[in-house]
This record gives sequence, structure tokens and C-alpha cells, in this order.
Amino acid sequence: MSPTELWRFFPLGYLFSILIETPVLLIGLSTRHPIRRRLWAGIWLTACTYPIVVLVLPLALTNLSRTGYLVVAEVFAPVAECVLFWLAYGESAQVGKASMWRDFGAIVLANLASFLGGEILNAYGWFGLLG
Repeated sequence: MSPTELWRFFPLGYLFSILIETPVLLIGLSTRHPIRRRLWAGIWLTACTYPIVVLVLPLALTNLSRTGYLVVAEVFAPVAECVLFWLAYGESAQVGKASMWRDFGAIVLANLASFLGGEILNAYGWFGLLG
């Protein structure tokens, strides 16, 4: 894809991602986080990683196959989001506790859900409506 096509896709893909990921985070993040924080996480975490996944990595990894790109992108996003979330809201008392692992699991699950949703839409060519 060209940079123009990536930018054209960006707003729809971002909206789709937060619509999928936010409910997962609302339900999945540990109860030590207020609802407002869980809602914010759905918007903020995606805002941090999505530009890299959609705008930077496709151009930086042009020599990789689509599968190679997906592996890099779909490992990068949840790992980066877990780190960001922990840096913002982690507490030393929570290290290794169930709430920490629940938070990380929710972030990974949210990313997996949006990835799978995107793959389904891609398989049906729904994102092609932009072109």
C-alpha cells in the first residue's frame, strides 16, 4: 500500500479498533481501575500504537511478507500497550499479582479481538469501500 492509501485507511481503522478494543478493556481490566480509566485506555492505548502499526511498519517492513508484517505488528501493539499501561497505572504492590496479569491479558485480548475483526472485514473487502 502507498502512504496515501495508508492515510486514507487510518481513520476508519482507528475507529474500528477502538470500537472493538474499548468494550474488551471495560470488561477485562481489573476492577482496581475506575470505569473512566478503562474507557480512556481503549482510546489512549490504541492512539499510541495504531499509527506505528498502520503508518510506519507497513513502509518499514516492505521486504517482509504480509505474514511477517502481521507477526511484528501484532506482537508490537499489545507489548507496547502493556508497557504504556503499566508505566501510567502500575503500582509496585501489584507486580506479579492477579490484577497485573488480568490487565495485561485484557490488553492482549483486546488487540487480538480487533486484529481478528479486521481480518474478517478484510476478507470480505469491507475496508475496500474507501478506495
